[in-house]
Amino acid sequence: MASVNGLDTVVAAETELSMVDGQAGRLVYRGYPAPELAVHHSFAEVAHLLWTGDLPDAKQLLQMEASLKVARVMPHELQTLVGALPQAIDVMSGVRTVVSAVVPCQEWPPTLADATLLTGLFPTLVASVYAKSVGQSLPALRSDLSHVENYLYMLSGQVPSAAHTRALEAYLILTMDHGLNASTFASRVTLSTQSDMSAGLTAALGAMKGPLHGGAPSGVIDMLDKIQTRENAEAWLRAKLDRGERLMGFGHRVYKTADPRAEALKAVVRDLAGADPWFDLATHVEQTAVALLDEYKPGRRLYTNVEFWAAAILRTVGIGKTLYTPTFSASRVVGWTAHMLEQAQNNRLIRPQSQYVGPLPPRGGTATGATGAAGATGAAM
Repeated sequence: MASVNGLDTVVAAETELSMVDGQAGRLVYRGYPAPELAVHHSFAEVAHLLWTGDLPDAKQLLQMEASLKVARVMPHELQTLVGALPQAIDVMSGVRTVVSAVVPCQEWPPTLADATLLTGLFPTLVASVYAKSVGQSLPALRSDLSHVENYLYMLSGQVPSAAHTRALEAYLILTMDHGLNASTFASRVTLSTQSDMSAGLTAALGAMKGPLHGGAPSGVIDMLDKIQTRENAEAWLRAKLDRGERLMGFGHRVYKTADPRAEALKAVVRDLAGADPWFDLATHVEQTAVALLDEYKPGRRLYTNVEFWAAAILRTVGIGKTLYTPTFSASRVVGWTAHMLEQAQNNRLIRPQSQYVGPLPPRGGTATGATGAAGATGAAM
């Protein structure tokens, strides 16, 4: 029997939320190409789409934006909990702990109001735990900033530029959902027990925290830091390939063609290249690396993945490496909550089977030594 470890080929749920087509290089949200949504729509609009199935009209958008702004104000009891966290706790662990205490979202079945509350509150939780970890305080609250503007403002105390806001917003939209990934599966499994949305989000954050899933694209940053200038790019990349080493930010496990998320972020970067030195450097390195990969590994079709452009954007807008995975989570919270709402609509306990491959007792006896895989009695030693 072939191994099922990892469940790579197992279909565990039907969903209307997103489709990941690795062969064709497509990512679709509710029937819309995700790259087009990232370029032409806002965070609040795409969140509304994933939660309800429709892009909002003008009135619905105003209501959604207002709800997210109300939700960003952290209750006093959560502020107290953040203050009680260990000073050395990492941001993901701190946020995971505080999310488990969001009382309004601890009932079954989950609601759209729960999803909105958790999404609007999440950036405040990230900024609060981060401020705690570095011994700082949050800047004064503002209600005149958009969801993405406010996130950057809370981290730095400075209102971000329109260019930085738009670049980060595109990244957050493109990472809102991506099929039945590990953290999304964890949230649906938890919700399927008729647990609450707060518990499901806590489970998702636990999965996202692992480096094999939500690991930061810090390798791309390290590469760009070492290259430094456009003039250094080709020589540095050639030396890397001559040593048989991997170029960080190129190639993808699922996509066998260009990563559509990377292509969309690239379009955003193309509009901004020259306005920001880091965007300009990233654009040049990408072009040089793709040409060299085609030269060194013809036929492999190695393209830029989303981590390359995500790293460039996160670095440029001033988000440090310790905040890469929390920022990713501030986007994916929309997908997690959407999946939990979908799971609740036609809920069935998710309970897969396991294949026992351990020893079996001999027939008529209690001694061990047989193998479950073969079903035969093992000889006594």
